[in-house]
Amino acid sequence: MNFFVSEKHCLRAYCIIFVFKPKFNTMQSENIIYNIKSRLGIEALNRMQQQMLHTDSHRVVLIAPTGSGKTLAFACRMLRALSPGGQGRVLALVLAPSRELVVQIAGVLRQIATGYKTVALYGGHSMVDEKNSLNPIPDIIVATPGRMLDHMQRRHLDMHGLEVMVLDEYDKSLELGFEGEMKRIIGRIGQCGDIVLTSATRLAVMPPYLPMQQAEVICPAVKDDPRGRMQVVRVPSYNPDKLDTLCNLLRTFADGTRTIVFVNHRESAERVYKRLRSEKIDCGLYHGALDQELRTTAIDLFANGTTPILVATDLASRGLDIEGVDNVIHYHQPTSEHAWTHRNGRTARVDASGTVYDIVSESDSLPEYIEFDREYVPVDSPCRPMRSDVATLYFSSGKKEKISRGDIVGFLVSNSPVQATDIGRISVRDHNALAAVPRAKVNEILEAIAGVKLKGKKVRVSQLRI
Repeated sequence: MNFFVSEKHCLRAYCIIFVFKPKFNTMQSENIIYNIKSRLGIEALNRMQQQMLHTDSHRVVLIAPTGSGKTLAFACRMLRALSPGGQGRVLALVLAPSRELVVQIAGVLRQIATGYKTVALYGGHSMVDEKNSLNPIPDIIVATPGRMLDHMQRRHLDMHGLEVMVLDEYDKSLELGFEGEMKRIIGRIGQCGDIVLTSATRLAVMPPYLPMQQAEVICPAVKDDPRGRMQVVRVPSYNPDKLDTLCNLLRTFADGTRTIVFVNHRESAERVYKRLRSEKIDCGLYHGALDQELRTTAIDLFANGTTPILVATDLASRGLDIEGVDNVIHYHQPTSEHAWTHRNGRTARVDASGTVYDIVSESDSLPEYIEFDREYVPVDSPCRPMRSDVATLYFSSGKKEKISRGDIVGFLVSNSPVQATDIGRISVRDHNALAAVPRAKVNEILEAIAGVKLKGKKVRVSQLRI
């Protein structure tokens, strides 16, 4: 049964749908857990994920620390509620505020949502490729709000019959610039079975167009808070510019130590990045004014160890699930307690420990929510290069040319002096791919594979210069 629902009457539609909501499929829970174990190598769900998997509430708000496994938690809840795939309509929609988060979520879902077609829609991605991916109609869509609305306005998608909608990092999506888009998306969707909101921080006031008044709120136990695994260190800077202090601090870290340096403005990010590069410190740059290809590459090189230091705005503070971030440095003071929480959440994830350094000058006004465990004053150090022992190879073909991670590993092992264990993280995109290899062997590898075809095709392979 279908209903025409205008944006004005959106709340009334949400009340009606409960009559038609099917019961949860308990057999599906077993399949979900099996896929998580076999495909992700996770032996058991944590308590929060178990609670999300088994809740019968149709409105759920999940508030949990970053790195606690929220993506898997809402994926469990979503998949358990879905009808079988191949219905010829979109069953689930996940909205996330950044392109990188969309790609990350879609990657997880593709591994565990067997029997469902999952597509990712985001700005900077080929609209032609995206439109083609919508035929046949996907079961699950993961999208940024702007891109989702664009497809809806172009009539590429009919969202009637949507069973589950997830808003990941919902506080950012509903507060910072996306509210108008979110209101129009929800108005166009009309009836929807279940709504799940997730974040590490609460939104003070829920917007009236989102019917969450009777929602179940799920929070993990206090003992799961990563603050206990995190050292917060005050680093005094006697120069308001802080650049010398930052360089001295970075040089106290071992080469390859993975660190994110947070600044408040794009111009500051560019300035800090240029200074570190001039000091021969391998680092990457990440902010919203960069085009999508550069942003994606910056994250890939940070994750694979080619540039173990990343200079970033708060765009990098949410959703980036990168293992092994040892340190977070606040070059500028966070603009809010939410920003402080999300920045720090890049380290001490899951069961790991991490260190947060806050560089403080006399001109800084420290908010009350910052509590230090200790102080550390890095001494002036000579200018020594900080070089990674990892390099990245660029392949000029990707998914659309039927190239996989396994193809790249087999190609390198068969034709160059590397073992499979030498090859690090491999990222395969639509039309290119990146592979991490030992920097000491990169020239030897390139000489060995020169002119060799990959899967019978000529593919250009080169070192990605930073």
